[in-house]
Amino acid sequence: MRSAAVVNAEIRALWGRAGGALSPAEQERYQRLLVEWAAAVRADVVEAA
Repeated sequence: MRSAAVVNAEIRALWGRAGGALSPAEQERYQRLLVEWAAAVRADVVEAA
């Protein structure tokens, strides 16, 4: 599993390339990245506990 920071960087890069508006394919990628990011954050919290 990739870290939340790595996924966040990919999300930021996606938005940076998009210029403020995502195409339908980019929106799908963004949604997948959000799910991955949330899972990584949860894993970090569980690991810290």
